[in-house]
Amino acid sequence: MVLNGICLRSSNATDKERRVLYYSQQRCSTSSAETYNGSWYNLQSNISSVGSKTVYPGSIYASTSFKEPYYRAIDFEVLTLAFIQLIEMYAYNLECDYLKITIGYTMILPSSSDLSFTLGKAIPLCDPLGSSIPKKRIYDMIEQLVMLYGEQYQEAMVKAVFIRIYYESKEKLIPKSIELPNINIEDILNVIDSEIDSGKLPDVKSLISVKSRTPIKVTTIKGVRPECYPFIVADLETILVNNVHVPYAAGYLVVKSGDDLTSKPSIHTFFSEDHIPFYHTFEERSERILHDFFYNLEVSVLNIYSTRLRTIYFHNFSRFDGIIILRYFADRHKYKIRTLFRNHKLYELKIYLGDKLLFRFRDSCTLLPSSLATLGKTLCPELGSKGSIPHEDLKVSNLQVSREELINYLRQDILLLGGVMLKAQEVNWSKYHIDIEEVMTLSSLSLKIFRMHYLDDKTFPIHIPTQNQDTFIRRAYYGGHVDVYKPYGENLYYYDVNSLYPYIMKSYPMPCGVPVWRNNLESVELDSLFGFIEAYVVCPTNISRPFLPYKDQYGTLIFPTGKFIGVFYSEELKFARDLGYEIIPLRGYLFEKKSSPFESFISHLYESRLDAKKRGDEAMTFIYKILMNSLYGRFGMNPESTVTEICDQKRYEELMKKDTFQSAEKLTDHYYIVNYITNFSGSDDDWKPPRMSAVQLSAAITACARIHMYPHISRPDCYYTDTDSIVLGSPLPEDQISSSELGKFKLEHQVHRGIFLAPKSYMLEIEDERDIIKHRGPAKDLVTSEWFVRQLADLSQTEKIPTGANFRID
Repeated sequence: MVLNGICLRSSNATDKERRVLYYSQQRCSTSSAETYNGSWYNLQSNISSVGSKTVYPGSIYASTSFKEPYYRAIDFEVLTLAFIQLIEMYAYNLECDYLKITIGYTMILPSSSDLSFTLGKAIPLCDPLGSSIPKKRIYDMIEQLVMLYGEQYQEAMVKAVFIRIYYESKEKLIPKSIELPNINIEDILNVIDSEIDSGKLPDVKSLISVKSRTPIKVTTIKGVRPECYPFIVADLETILVNNVHVPYAAGYLVVKSGDDLTSKPSIHTFFSEDHIPFYHTFEERSERILHDFFYNLEVSVLNIYSTRLRTIYFHNFSRFDGIIILRYFADRHKYKIRTLFRNHKLYELKIYLGDKLLFRFRDSCTLLPSSLATLGKTLCPELGSKGSIPHEDLKVSNLQVSREELINYLRQDILLLGGVMLKAQEVNWSKYHIDIEEVMTLSSLSLKIFRMHYLDDKTFPIHIPTQNQDTFIRRAYYGGHVDVYKPYGENLYYYDVNSLYPYIMKSYPMPCGVPVWRNNLESVELDSLFGFIEAYVVCPTNISRPFLPYKDQYGTLIFPTGKFIGVFYSEELKFARDLGYEIIPLRGYLFEKKSSPFESFISHLYESRLDAKKRGDEAMTFIYKILMNSLYGRFGMNPESTVTEICDQKRYEELMKKDTFQSAEKLTDHYYIVNYITNFSGSDDDWKPPRMSAVQLSAAITACARIHMYPHISRPDCYYTDTDSIVLGSPLPEDQISSSELGKFKLEHQVHRGIFLAPKSYMLEIEDERDIIKHRGPAKDLVTSEWFVRQLADLSQTEKIPTGANFRID
């Protein structure tokens, strides 16, 4: 089937294609008024309840619940009207100075319980000057969001719709109650069928010009610290009380360079049930140990040791401990808190007393991304293994009798984390003279090593793109190729590439210097171009496994035949041309072609890793591997991200008026928690990308990786591929196989039987009668080999399986 000149060969894409055509036919066969008029009366007969509540002065929550059977996510007309009805009832009824809404679903997904989430970013109902935005534009935005999420969630059931209203007014507002019959469907239909308003919102900018601090290129740097700083490792243990995690124990250990952690270091612990004589409720005892824990850190530790001791590490701080700690300090007004949130992940929490920094909490997982058990076994086996306790059986009533076991478990976790971080600090200091306490993430550590020891910014200048350059080049940043070609096979061979991305970084030329824009390339020879090109592409229908990627309007990555236009790295366009594609370059950014700046970086780390492997040094083998594989992604960090800011009311009101505002909650009497998008729009003067971002390098690396893999993917006996791995029906030639040579393949498994249902969903029966199972989703731990067999026999079958997660963050 062909849609807009593109022949789609993905089964998912075919489903989307069918639904889009269905929508188009429905809209063409009848007028919008007729369609929506019928949907309106359908909606009224299926409403279970409509209501609202004031969340806090300045915010209202309103919702409509439906009767069973619930609407599907693809029932976009009726869902659009449900949102419009709520807005007419509650938002347009407010008399205020500024007004903004978010819309959302309470949805029933096959793989989870009821899920409430917001669709897209906030929609302003008036511009920053307070003038109303025409309803036609508001309705159109809502319809577009509903259709977009209908495509994503398809047959999922929508139990309710809700809106969240954010407003600003000099007077306290109480929304009036409007009865349903007072809403005139004719008025709504007149707006829906009115002409499209193409007016722009007023662009209210600051009159003060601020010079951009964004650097123009990646530069070499020098180390500044004379020695490693001490740090603290800590942990919280919790128990579920009314489905909320409440701490019952806490502890910490101060770690200094050169410490011998095998000689019983002083680990400070705090246990809730030690306070039973003084506090009658568990919640009071929990609050007491948190107070003692943080007070001890503040007074006993930070005033005894030097001012260099400020960083406290928790393992999985971002997704667990940090949420509890943030809640604790937000309720204590004598402290000031500053957070670093990106895409709903808490990277750092700083605590101030006045203007003095007391301490900062960070996540060891962002530096060493693995489980504590695995890290301990790899980096410091001399400290013993991670213990275990029956978390599910713990209750408030049996905490006291289990005190010794629980405290020992806490101590061992803290000891292992101290050993892991100390080892990582010692290795990076001795090899690169970099203290890991200076950086927050593994990719930033890898970048710092590269800039300090390997980058020659005069020989190979790495340009940091402007907003226009980044936006255009990022369209060519597609990532790896994951696909299923044959769903079932026996006696197969599973191969992995030895460090695919590092091999590409070392071996292939890279785009260098400042990009030059060329607006008309149609008459230019493709072989003379080097950079990122928007091109008209025709893929022959006789290519059964297309090479060039394409993102459809919903962001789904496919590999189509047919005709399409996209932005690609010039080298993959040349490769595609040689496969038989017709390529017409249109326009793009051209770079200077130079030998890779990563050659010495990758060579030294890979050789060091091989040496460590020969010595049996698992710690160094692990560290070299993760450093080598972390650099390329750092250059490709997306400048557009969701930022969560904790702020006072004045700042909240400023953020709420911005176009990039998403949502907000009132955290305490003094704090709001606000989500907004950075680098979403605006001029280069407002452009604040991640420092040292250079997407041209990441896009070139991933494109060349797809070139490297394609000869193997295109083999007729290829069953499955996932970025750097392939499953084949016959073995590769011996000259392509090596367990140690960079870029060559190693045989990971001989597969007796393989079932490949979808990308990232497969089952392999391998040697020793073992099974390898990969599957995405909340129920992935419950998927079995037998399920794969049943599913292969009948792809339409579904199973409802109860599952839960005690560590999922709201």
